[in-house]
Amino acid sequence: MDDTQILHRIGELVEEEHQLRTRQQRGGMDSAAEQARLRQLEVALDQCWDLLRQRRAARDSGGDPGAAKPRPVGEVEGYMQ
Repeated sequence: MDDTQILHRIGELVEEEHQLRTRQQRGGMDSAAEQARLRQLEVALDQCWDLLRQRRAARDSGGDPGAAKPRPVGEVEGYMQ
């Protein structure tokens, strides 16, 4: 997956997240499935942003951005902000 594909995927995930958050704010999101999907979107976004940062760091340091791989959820979600 190249940077353009990653950014496209981020856009798709953000759009879905915004739709769910809008429903949540309007009180229309009660199901556990929708809450779980929102959490899945947050995790997927974190992984995509992490992958994009890895690729950019590799490129900036003269490495191969294609060698960057998505990190496990536990690792990405465990980062200190």
